[in-house]
Amino acid sequence: MKNLLKSDHQPKYKRIIFIIWLVCMFVHVSLNVFAQNPVISFTKKGEKVEELITKETKAQLLKYKNMLNYPKSVERFYKAKSYRLSWVTKLNHNRQLAPAMLILDCISQYGLNRQDFHPNELVYNQIEVLAEQPDMLSDGQRAIFDVLMTDAMITFMNHLHYGKFNILLTPAKVDEGEIDEFNAVLKLAQLMESKDFYNEISTVQPLSKAYADLQKYLHLVRGQYLEDSYAFPEKSVRTMTINMERLRWNTSKPGPSLTINIPAQIARLNVEDSVYIFITIVGKASSPTPNLESSITHFTTAPERKVPYTIFVNELLPKAIKDENYLENNHLTIYDARGNYVAVSAKKLQYIKAHPKNYFARQSTGCDDAMGKLVFRFNNPAPVLLHDTPQPKLFLSEKRVLSHGCIRVEKIEKLASLILSADGSKAQIPIMRKAIATDQKKDFVLRTPLPLSINYITCEMIDSQLVIYNDFYAQDRALEMTMYGSPRLLASDLRISLKALNSVPSLQRAFIW
Repeated sequence: MKNLLKSDHQPKYKRIIFIIWLVCMFVHVSLNVFAQNPVISFTKKGEKVEELITKETKAQLLKYKNMLNYPKSVERFYKAKSYRLSWVTKLNHNRQLAPAMLILDCISQYGLNRQDFHPNELVYNQIEVLAEQPDMLSDGQRAIFDVLMTDAMITFMNHLHYGKFNILLTPAKVDEGEIDEFNAVLKLAQLMESKDFYNEISTVQPLSKAYADLQKYLHLVRGQYLEDSYAFPEKSVRTMTINMERLRWNTSKPGPSLTINIPAQIARLNVEDSVYIFITIVGKASSPTPNLESSITHFTTAPERKVPYTIFVNELLPKAIKDENYLENNHLTIYDARGNYVAVSAKKLQYIKAHPKNYFARQSTGCDDAMGKLVFRFNNPAPVLLHDTPQPKLFLSEKRVLSHGCIRVEKIEKLASLILSADGSKAQIPIMRKAIATDQKKDFVLRTPLPLSINYITCEMIDSQLVIYNDFYAQDRALEMTMYGSPRLLASDLRISLKALNSVPSLQRAFIW
């Protein structure tokens, strides 16, 4: 009987064993697949959660499109992932979620506004539910949170890299995804695999030292001073955030460059490991020097045209006596026989007319006054030049907002020599000096154009102190209204360190905190 049963049921036992083996293999394979891609799991009904996520993600993208800052960018991000969620699922608490929430918690330390990052939806109690009781949330709720978090991180990177109020690269233009310089969608996809999400996402910020110094100080102010109830004026904080926003608009790259800060009234030549500072004269409030980015291609010695003697006597002087604005309007300057600049008046013009052989005139082209012995050339949409001046005493003034828009540079011959040296053209320096000494008009073309940035930055860090410059063109107030929507003027910044102010003679025009 035993043998009979054994022979009758042996095939059946083998089938049962084979089925058990198949189930084990299926479970084994399923677990391996899940380990590699944890967003895929199975409900009791056997439906793939991934399919539900796909539907819910698409639904939430459509529903919240008008609520997103960068809807097209968010759409591209999820499309590349087949519309799977990135931050939250029932069975996966993404390791990037905690640092992302920490970033949102510290958003003011970057000079950004928390209101731009879905503050009512992206909150910590949602994280707790997702981590501890994921079944309490529906697929739709998780999809909403996921989509808004993606938008928040894309917004964070774009606002840090391009700025929120960039006129040339507006959020709408950036959202089209056609800018090659930086792509937040691709960057976020990379960051989702990063082991240091918090620090790596911050690398999208501008690389300039001016920006980095302000960001570090703002981090200290927002993260320590104000948290510890340390008295620090809100007006100074706003000035920092305003200028960090401006610095994000600058597209200049690391390397040799000439930067001019209009409120500081100084130029900085950055070459190799050295920074050379030159005092400048900038445009008056009625004729402000514009912001621009370009490259210096060459410079010209003795750029002005000497007016022929007969024209000087018979045409120029009579017209100048009749019209007090004639010389200025026609870019004319009068010199004595030794080549010294002459400050004219009605009485002086009469004297010059009586003794014309002791004087002569020069005419500059495309600028507001005499260009002196040298002018730098660069492409720009505005009639603005960078040049010398025959009135060096003006550089001694504390407030040097005097021109019609052009920029005059002190010790311009030294600046030109440094630029030639950095360009690998040291042999041209003696030739340049001879051309200046002999009043010879000559062009000196650079082998590599030198990047030029003319900016309006009203504060910077100098020797670990916050230096605030005069807002000559009242541009801070306009940007502050745009960024904060402030309906009234803030109280004056009373906590100004006068001791520190006096300790930096070259910066006595500024406020120092």
